[in-house]
Amino acid sequence: MTLIENLRPLFPYMRRYRRGFVVGGFFAVCSNAIWVMFPEVIRRAVDDMTQHLSYRGILLYAGLLVAVALSKGIFLFLTRWVLIGISRDIEYDIRNDLFQVLERQSPSYFQENRTGDIMARATNDLNAVRMLLGPAIMYSANTLLFTVGALVFMVRISPWLTLLAFVPLPAASILVQYFGRRIHERFERIQAMYSDISAQVQENVAGARLVRAFAQEDAEIRAFEHANTEYIRRALLLVRLMGMLWPTLEFMLGLSLVVVLLVGGHEVISHRISVGAFVAFTTYMAMLTWPVIALGWVVNLVQRGTASVTRIHEILIAEPSISDATLPATGPATTEIFGDIEFRNLSFTYDNGTAPVLRNINLRIPAGSSFAIVGPTGSGKTTLVRLIPRLLEVERGMLLLDGRSVMDYPLAMERRAIGFVPQETFLFSQSIRENIAFGAPDAPEEEILKAAGTAHIRDEILEFPKGFDTLVGERGITLSGGQKQRTAIARALVRDPRILILDDALSSVDTYTEERILNGLAEAMRGRTTIFISHRVSTVRHADQIAVLVNGSIVELGTHDELIARNGYYTELHEKQMLEEELAVVG
Repeated sequence: MTLIENLRPLFPYMRRYRRGFVVGGFFAVCSNAIWVMFPEVIRRAVDDMTQHLSYRGILLYAGLLVAVALSKGIFLFLTRWVLIGISRDIEYDIRNDLFQVLERQSPSYFQENRTGDIMARATNDLNAVRMLLGPAIMYSANTLLFTVGALVFMVRISPWLTLLAFVPLPAASILVQYFGRRIHERFERIQAMYSDISAQVQENVAGARLVRAFAQEDAEIRAFEHANTEYIRRALLLVRLMGMLWPTLEFMLGLSLVVVLLVGGHEVISHRISVGAFVAFTTYMAMLTWPVIALGWVVNLVQRGTASVTRIHEILIAEPSISDATLPATGPATTEIFGDIEFRNLSFTYDNGTAPVLRNINLRIPAGSSFAIVGPTGSGKTTLVRLIPRLLEVERGMLLLDGRSVMDYPLAMERRAIGFVPQETFLFSQSIRENIAFGAPDAPEEEILKAAGTAHIRDEILEFPKGFDTLVGERGITLSGGQKQRTAIARALVRDPRILILDDALSSVDTYTEERILNGLAEAMRGRTTIFISHRVSTVRHADQIAVLVNGSIVELGTHDELIARNGYYTELHEKQMLEEELAVVG
């Protein structure tokens, strides 16, 4: 793959700032056009000194050198200001696009891609791309412009000497291509290893409690040290490669200087060029030292950047598996959702699975009614409710909302009508108030307090030193399991949703607190379609309908009294829990 093809994903971003690149290029031309005159001033000064230059003339040439250096510095500052600034702007644009793409991805994307790898691409790789678009472009332009300008003056001084001085260049070009290819390959391996390390750190930080509970600190430290050692080994291989590239380029430049000294000295003695011209020529050669060294650095930046462009582009082009692409051409037929839900011959299999998780589900949940699902672990309860807000996707016609396929509604519209409390509660590292108002950021204070009161968490929050402004810590680590669940319930209620889904949302609270929450929810549920998942009969007994899900199929359906009369799974579950409660009282 050529360099242009590697950089193609960046072209849309670069086109936005084409005027800035033109301005920056103009400043670069001015900077190098002025700087290339520096040896020419020296040539004239030396030649005039051999012809009895006056003190006034020396001051004139000294002033000219200062003016050249000052002008060059001003234009170099402007070049850096514009071009490096553009690289920061493009970095800003790409970071925003990356976040937008990630925010719109379906949950399955984050199951297939590790968080650490995504973070590595959004930080380390993005920085490599910025270096490619900023310093690499700027130093490439300066190197090219100064080399061309210097070459013009050097040829005017002595074409023969210039030819000899540039003899090593073809060998240097071959050397740069060879090292560049190997740098690219090694940097890709380094970035892959960096992703592994990032993922390992992220998992250990997120699972800190589990690591300590199982006393696996030493084992995890050893595993990290092993991964870190491998990362350093790969990084040192790249350092060794770069350490070979720059000295080799400098050695070739040194050979050129030796040739210039020998041949140029002979030319001066033979009076074919003046002393001033020889001094100017060697000055040009010395001034070309940095561009040659910069060439090696630029090659490093380009190879690192192109490797990172590929990794970032993989995220940018990732299409969400669930999107509004399924909307009919005419758009949604309604702007309001009432909450009537119907499953028609619904079956579902995960992409990485072989056996169906749900089998031939036929079920209707009328708008405004309450519906509960019970069943053994792994029976498909969570999968079933995750289909409603389209966190998982099924074929058109299998799931209807108000008589229309869920695919006929824009995702944002459908999800705004749903309050979802997942099985695994997640809270952001913000205040409790911000977490409750997450789905309704403009909710007034009284609505937040009302939702917290309904979830029976308000009084406990008010007992905290900072009340609702208390920071919950990463993933809500400062709250208990029950407090996190009740905060999540309040977060769902404050949206005033038409459909409320509680996926085992009371599992971390005691029976007494559960009863209080359910009593509070009774009023909040009025007029809403409410779906419970629970392993407790006490949670679901008052639902309008209860479904028993076993191995992905509905084996029982009815009210609490109807299911008790059938003497099936639900009856066994009820009797078992009644016995457990009696034993707890006796104990």
